[in-house]
Amino acid sequence: MSEPRIEVHETPEDLATAVAGELLARVADAQSAGHVPHLGLTGGTIADRIHRELTRLTEESEVEADWSRVVFWWGDERFVEPASPDRNERQARESFLDQVDVDPANVHPMPSTETADSAEEGAAAYGEEMRAHGSGAFEVLMLGVGPDAHVASLFPGYPQLDVDDIALAVHDSPKPPPDRITLTLPCLNRSKAVWFVVSGADKADAVALALAEGTDVHDAPAAGVSGQDETIWFLDRAAASKL
Repeated sequence: MSEPRIEVHETPEDLATAVAGELLARVADAQSAGHVPHLGLTGGTIADRIHRELTRLTEESEVEADWSRVVFWWGDERFVEPASPDRNERQARESFLDQVDVDPANVHPMPSTETADSAEEGAAAYGEEMRAHGSGAFEVLMLGVGPDAHVASLFPGYPQLDVDDIALAVHDSPKPPPDRITLTLPCLNRSKAVWFVVSGADKADAVALALAEGTDVHDAPAAGVSGQDETIWFLDRAAASKL
């Protein structure tokens, strides 16, 4: 697995613009090489900024990325109604996916309460979907990090950290809503590139813990994820303040 590289930007806006620009270029390069890139999306405030920048750069940049030939997945999702503002999928659609030329068949949202009777059923279904339509490795997987150093919906001390599968149900999340579906650590680690995108002073302790040598994944799940070829921590100045 790759050693982490840290890239610090002054503001959340600078961070979002940098990540969006690099992702646009990565997609274009992969397509030029004849690949259909599979991307793992995340949610949260900084992800929303990145998605909006992707939309803007798609219209304004000279880099030509064909979003209709990109396959989209999610690292985790809140098991709620599909129209809920808590859904990472809804956020991504509103700020990015519905604004660019994607192929609906290439968008693979995690199940909601309308498409699965339980988070367990939804997780099993998503695992089968990834087996059927996945590429085996994300070209780029983007991940946020919580103040407790959780990643996707893998929380410190939770038994899901020790399961070798594709997707799992999570209940009693310390951050609402309580019911979620998440990819596992082994699945997240099957990524060519992992990009952590982290903004805000409230994440600084978590970033420092995750990047510290010898940190136990059970204490900081973010410490347990890295890309096969590349791991980058994109931070704003506040998130990097404890490094």
